[in-house]
Amino acid sequence: MIDLRLLRFFIAIFEEKNITAAANRCHVSQPSLSAGLRQLEQELGGELFSRGKKGVTPLDNAHYLYPLAVKLVEEAKQLPSLFQAKAAKQKLRIAVMPDLSQFRLALFLKQVQQLIPHLDLELVDYQSPADCRLTLDSLKFSEEIFLPLWEEDYVLCVPKEHSLAQAEKITPAQLNGYDFIECPPCEAHQQTIGLLACDNMSLNLVAKAESKSLVMSLVLAGFGISFLPDGLIEDEPRLAQVAFDGPRMFRRIGLCYPSHQTSQPALARLISGLAQ
Repeated sequence: MIDLRLLRFFIAIFEEKNITAAANRCHVSQPSLSAGLRQLEQELGGELFSRGKKGVTPLDNAHYLYPLAVKLVEEAKQLPSLFQAKAAKQKLRIAVMPDLSQFRLALFLKQVQQLIPHLDLELVDYQSPADCRLTLDSLKFSEEIFLPLWEEDYVLCVPKEHSLAQAEKITPAQLNGYDFIECPPCEAHQQTIGLLACDNMSLNLVAKAESKSLVMSLVLAGFGISFLPDGLIEDEPRLAQVAFDGPRMFRRIGLCYPSHQTSQPALARLISGLAQ
């Protein structure tokens, strides 16, 4: 590891072309500067200057080293200000649930950036510890407060080549017997199954998946049809949406946060801004 002090000595000598002038510039004695130059040459394994009565002349090694040395010294000067700027930023960690609309998530993050311009933001896995969570109202913990942000309607999704793809609207009764992909944790799926059961009808449950993204993959693969949030499929051209003539099914997405953490400056500022 080369001492930055030695690089500063070298830069002064290279620019002044004179040991005495370089020593004055660096506020050190001439012997100290000369000793520093010898140490640098030993560490690099080659001479940097030829000495003469009128001063010193840079050798090829010096011309090669000079721009590198200037860059390293300048970057070292900037380190304290960079760390001070980072330390001054407000920190916020948000756990984000999977299967969200990427478009609406991006809009939310842009809003966060506008509300807290100098923010050190970290997005983490849904199960990771965080200051707050972006999730569904139905997944709110008892000790949390839920701040609603947007809603997503569930729509019936079928592959473009499916027989239902051309239908303008479909009733719950018309779903009877169709191959259906279920997401067991999903309230919309359970609501649909319950609607049909009330009329002694049923869907043909051909597959299950624990996440909406996996349900969409199964629909695209041709396993069957399913209900998915409109935000999740907005950029999927291979799926057709069929209007559903039944009760509205939707999910509400918002920010969940423990009431005792609102003293965290960045979180408190975000909540105040979003609430407006």
